[in-house]
Amino acid sequence: MRGGGIIVWFAALLYFLLNIDSAFIFFIGITLIGFVSFIDDIRTLPSRVRAFIQLFSVSIIFYDLNIFSIYPLWIILIAFIVSIGIINAYNFMDGINGITGLYSCVVFASFLYVNNYVIPFVNNDLLIFPIIACSIFLFFNYRKKAKCFAGDIGSITLAFWIIYILIILICTTNSIVWIMFLSVYGVDSICTILHRLYLKQNIFKPHRIHYYQILSNEQKLDHRLVSIIYTIVQTFTSLVIIYTYVYENQYINIVSIIIIITLISVYSTKFILIKCHHS
Repeated sequence: MRGGGIIVWFAALLYFLLNIDSAFIFFIGITLIGFVSFIDDIRTLPSRVRAFIQLFSVSIIFYDLNIFSIYPLWIILIAFIVSIGIINAYNFMDGINGITGLYSCVVFASFLYVNNYVIPFVNNDLLIFPIIACSIFLFFNYRKKAKCFAGDIGSITLAFWIIYILIILICTTNSIVWIMFLSVYGVDSICTILHRLYLKQNIFKPHRIHYYQILSNEQKLDHRLVSIIYTIVQTFTSLVIIYTYVYENQYINIVSIIIIITLISVYSTKFILIKCHHS
């Protein structure tokens, strides 16, 4: 069953009902973007419709978090580009059993740790509810033959939720280092886009050359194993970032660069795997 990720929206609904005064705009945004994604799961919508709703939904949470009044225009433009990029990258990365649910659990758990042991920045429920939703979803999805799939409504609403939390944390700490909680997906997505541009492919059309796709399709690794690998790497990365931020903050930028270079180096092995597969 496609669209099993609707459970994420129900988690948002529950959070809204428990926090009506503070969560109204967040819930409106995630409902709009979730509704369009759900319709897109049923029948393909024009890309301009999806893009407009994504921009509008991101805009209203920017308004809710006072981004328009706090930051200059150039930062706001970058924030829009990054936010829309995360939404679509998260959607593109949702291609094998377990990867979206497991990876999202790690991302939200990383935020939860920061919230409880580094600096409080949101209501804990805003972090716990999506973890519960992902855990329930994984019960049906993390199987050799999945009983349901996240669909656009699952991956895109999760990405929207993550963006909302990420912006709050960045504003609270005045540091963008927390985007490293998405570094594994980020490196895979950006490097794959560059690879497709090099091949002169339309980056908006489906493909099978993400690193995880090469591992699961060409190398025939079990989807669940590949999902676990991505999850473990992101877990280790997030732990290193948290530790460095807390205890060795003066080195946080250097450590982030080293992590990114390492992830790019690992990604580059994809080309060796492709060559070996076709030789």
